[in-house]
Amino acid sequence: MKDIIFLVADTNTKFALKGILSRPESLSIRAITYDIEVYPHHDAGCLQRSHLFLQIFRNQYEYACVIFDREGCGREEYSRETLEQEVENRLSDRGWKNRCACIVPDPELEIWVWSDSPHIDEVFGWKNKKPDLRSWMLENRFLQQEQIKPHRPKETLERALRIAQKPRSSSLYFELAQKVSFNRCGDSAFLKFRNMLKQWFSSR
Repeated sequence: MKDIIFLVADTNTKFALKGILSRPESLSIRAITYDIEVYPHHDAGCLQRSHLFLQIFRNQYEYACVIFDREGCGREEYSRETLEQEVENRLSDRGWKNRCACIVPDPELEIWVWSDSPHIDEVFGWKNKKPDLRSWMLENRFLQQEQIKPHRPKETLERALRIAQKPRSSSLYFELAQKVSFNRCGDSAFLKFRNMLKQWFSSR
């Protein structure tokens, strides 16, 4: 039996997860055995049918975790906490009680990408560019002066890559997850994800 199965909405999330989980010591967890499945029906499918997909795996993994974006799930009028609880309740009813979690980045996974780390400029192709990436975001109103993360994280990422003439690919998410300090991300969904891993797989 493996430790955990992840069901995610897209390949970008899969690569981000692989990068995060490649650093167990930075998460204060032991090395874990896992699989990541990408659900073909993306965010809305994860919200509505993840419990059906994962039901057949309940005797093959100790834990299950579903990750999808709030934006694009079809129920954007609800909070991420409400959506997470709904999915967790369904999973519990299908054999995953006390060993499942749902993580809903709000508005989308790219909110985890942005931080004040210098690695952001490097990975996005903005190293040594003038203006630097943060200044460009401020000038173009993607970011307010007191903010660290842009209010439209995916759109900002896509525009920044386009200006830097750097192709967008899932490998960027993997590279960032391998380099950026996890302590720099204060997003509530990420903190829930990190605490979940520590609770289930603590290295202590």
